[in-house]
Amino acid sequence: MKSTRKTTDKQAAPLQTPSGQGAPGQGAPGIGVAGRGAQSNPHNRFSRQGRGLLHLEGIDELPAARQPTQFFMDTPRQIVNKVDSPDLGMMQSVNPYQGCEHGCIYCYARNSHEYWGFSAGLDFESKIVVKKNAPELLEKQFASKAWTVAPIGLSGNTDCYQPAERQFGLTRRLLQTCLKWGNPVSIITKNSLILRDLDILKPLAEEGLLHVYLSLTTLQEELRRKMEPRTATAQRRLHTLQQLTEAGIPCGIMTAPIIPGLNSSEVWELVKAGAAHGALTAGYTVVRLNGQVGPIFKEWLHTHFPDRAAKVWNGICALHGGEVADSQWGRRINGEGQEAQAIRQLFRAAKQKFMAGRQMPAYRLDRFRPGGTLSLF
Repeated sequence: MKSTRKTTDKQAAPLQTPSGQGAPGQGAPGIGVAGRGAQSNPHNRFSRQGRGLLHLEGIDELPAARQPTQFFMDTPRQIVNKVDSPDLGMMQSVNPYQGCEHGCIYCYARNSHEYWGFSAGLDFESKIVVKKNAPELLEKQFASKAWTVAPIGLSGNTDCYQPAERQFGLTRRLLQTCLKWGNPVSIITKNSLILRDLDILKPLAEEGLLHVYLSLTTLQEELRRKMEPRTATAQRRLHTLQQLTEAGIPCGIMTAPIIPGLNSSEVWELVKAGAAHGALTAGYTVVRLNGQVGPIFKEWLHTHFPDRAAKVWNGICALHGGEVADSQWGRRINGEGQEAQAIRQLFRAAKQKFMAGRQMPAYRLDRFRPGGTLSLF
């Protein structure tokens, strides 16, 4: 993809970060990188070179340094991506940002950061690619005679309401474009910044063009701070869910991923809390640690939970036939074995008890307005 990039820095609190690129190890118990999920930058599998300091004794990793968030301006040629995964169904996705400051340690999108020449570790959280022409590209897509009306997913890769959105406002402009053309849109986020856009979300919902999902992973604040360091608290997410529901916006929750030994015991309470705050439906996936996410997660696990690291790791392996990674359609989402079956049964029982009779309304595909007029009369 041909693109033009420009780098900018964002003011950030000083961070104690570990080395540059190199194989991650096991951090000191209880000591993590402040405000970040990953503890280091593992080597980019597509790079033939690494960075280090040469000493007589050998090569060491780069020393700890402050690492503010950087933004890289990109101008892609297209922004709509076709999703044909059997696990997700047919849909179109738009990702205005690549990389995510939320820093969720388990995020599968970390691997895609390597295609940009960055690491899946700390780089993923601190080097954010901003697709500044995304709204214009979406407008062009809707105007094309080849466009077939389909829900747009914001986002299929990283959170469209991550902290960068407060500065760049791309998600808001994308929603305005969907409203203008009458094209359905689905949002998944764990950030309360979505409430900023109620003035656009309400008319979208009134036309049957909107689904919103709040990601609700844990009710344990200590775990949330370590696992999803720059996200809204669980209580803030539930409050956001309630406010959206009261505004007439159909909402669901995603209790994903479920991680044995960390949040697997919370499945019942997560669904219960979501239902109590207005969620119409719930979904879940079990954790899978493909590619570089595996070593990144393992380093994080030994840093923050050394007392149960082996138990959690073995629990994840039990979900995927002895491995932490799985790419098999269907199985990769729900896992297999006794642990996976127990999670599945508990989730289904909770959903039946707390969400019986609820469902998300169908999208209105007949509201699309060729030419993008805002007139509804």
